[in-house]
Amino acid sequence: MNKFNKLLAGGEPMVLSVFRFITGLLLFQYGIAKLFKFPPLPMFAKVELMSLYGAAGSLELVLGGLLMIGLLTRPVAFILSGEMAFAYFMGHYPKGFIPILNGGSAAILFCFACLYFFFAGGGVWSVDAMMGKKR
Repeated sequence: MNKFNKLLAGGEPMVLSVFRFITGLLLFQYGIAKLFKFPPLPMFAKVELMSLYGAAGSLELVLGGLLMIGLLTRPVAFILSGEMAFAYFMGHYPKGFIPILNGGSAAILFCFACLYFFFAGGGVWSVDAMMGKKR
C-alpha cells in the first residue's frame, strides 16, 4: 500500500492545480450568470449591479477568473471563502438549518474549497508558481 500512496502523492501538485482551476471556473460561471444573465436563470433574472447579489457576482467573476489562472491565489481564496460563508449565512441559513434543504450545499463546499486554497496555494500549474512565488 505504501508504493500505491507514493505513486498517487506524485500527482498531488498537479491535481491541486486542476482542482483550483475547476473551482475558479465554477465561481466564474456564477458571476457570469448574475451579471450578464447568461444562461438566463430565473433566480438571477433581477440581479442589479449595485446590489448584494451584484457585488457577489462581481467578486465571483473577477476573483473566480484570478483563481482559474492561479494569480494571487491565497488572498483571492481567502476573500472568496469569506464571501461564500457570508452567502451561506445571509442567503441559505435563514431558510433552515439543514444545507440540503436550504440550498446552501454549494456555498459551504465553495467556502471550504477556497479555505483549502488559502492554505495550500495554487499548485504547480499557476501564475503564482510561474512567477516564483511560494506555491
